[in-house]
Amino acid sequence: MNASEVLRIIDAIHRDKNIDKEVIFQAIESALASALKKHYGEESQIVVNIDRKDGTVSGVRDGVPLDPEETAGRIGAQTAKQVIIQKVREAERDTLYDEYEREVGQLVTGIVQRQEGGAATVQLANTEAILPRSEQIPGESHHANERVRATIFEVRKVGSRVKVVLSRIRPALVQRLFEQEIPEIADGVIEIRAISREPGYRSKVAVTSSDQRVDCVGACVGVRGNRIKNIVDELAGERIDIVRWNDDMQVLIPNALQPAEVEEVILCQMLGKAIVLVREDQLSLAIGRRGQNVRLGSKLCGWDIEIMTREELDQEIERAVGGFGELLEKAGVDVGLADKLVGEGFLSYDELSVIEPDALMEMGELTEDQVNEIVTLAEERAMEAEAAATEERRRQREQQKIDQATRDLEEREGKQPEPPREVAGDGGSGAGPS
Repeated sequence: MNASEVLRIIDAIHRDKNIDKEVIFQAIESALASALKKHYGEESQIVVNIDRKDGTVSGVRDGVPLDPEETAGRIGAQTAKQVIIQKVREAERDTLYDEYEREVGQLVTGIVQRQEGGAATVQLANTEAILPRSEQIPGESHHANERVRATIFEVRKVGSRVKVVLSRIRPALVQRLFEQEIPEIADGVIEIRAISREPGYRSKVAVTSSDQRVDCVGACVGVRGNRIKNIVDELAGERIDIVRWNDDMQVLIPNALQPAEVEEVILCQMLGKAIVLVREDQLSLAIGRRGQNVRLGSKLCGWDIEIMTREELDQEIERAVGGFGELLEKAGVDVGLADKLVGEGFLSYDELSVIEPDALMEMGELTEDQVNEIVTLAEERAMEAEAAATEERRRQREQQKIDQATRDLEEREGKQPEPPREVAGDGGSGAGPS
């Protein structure tokens, strides 16, 4: 292997595999050193260097220069070839890995090659990627030769290959589609501040504009909703709420809970919780189907949101003050602390059991022993309340089964069935003071 041949091989590999020349030089140096070690023994200290300009190969063994012809000649030629091939494959893999690792979270378009066991194999520009069943939008399916858009979720090395995993359920997909469909976002005039998503069902996107003349919500919706429609179609009909961002949680939380109308927001800083008061007729709308609206709103704002009516809040406060007062009295602490705790938003034994000891000591001017006693009692009460709530839910389920069996029997006998009976109890977690 003479100097010109070395340069020719390196140039050919560089063009064919799109691998940096320096990586190839290092791979061949490593291969030749490995081949020489096979000849002289693994204990030998061998360094091989290839001149980057003229391709001349030189080697040093244990500090003694080697004959150039011996270094690049026939010694271990087959071994050198195998190592070079292996190193080039590794370099090719590393190049591919680096390329896609930089693109994690970015949008890519590919063609579905096949579907196996729910997972789709997608052909990208220069590699195959996998779209697992778990990363597909619920309810959608893919077929061969279908064009699909997804974000790169994960890239990892597997042996001599690179495994690229795609996703269509991450919030990043919504963000990339907004950037693609809405020029103002791509130009930086409108910024996406937060996204919360339940794939296939609903997403909330909070946006803001750096130009007062640009309506960030209107620009995202588009004329007659054409911009948002394209995104919804790509997401298999997923509903998207566009929310106007505000740094003030008193403004952002009502925006995040739209279309429900909010009466008041009470921020409980110590708990990172917001109590949101709504009218009775807005309660189900604010909570959403199976709690979806409040859950997405909470993720969007980064605060735990608890929805209730003013009457429910008054009842919770009364119950909490009484329950905490009894607990504090048992711990030998001034019961006036109960009002302070409720004022900070603590309404249940669960919440009290996780209070920061330092905060409680400062709030009530308590000793460490008193704080530990209060927390221990709160944990015991929380466990008792949870057990009671579990039993109540079990009783309700049993009663519903009995009622259903009675209605079925009456229908078979031709009688007019009685309407379902109301079951005592609110069906809640039962974690609050009572």
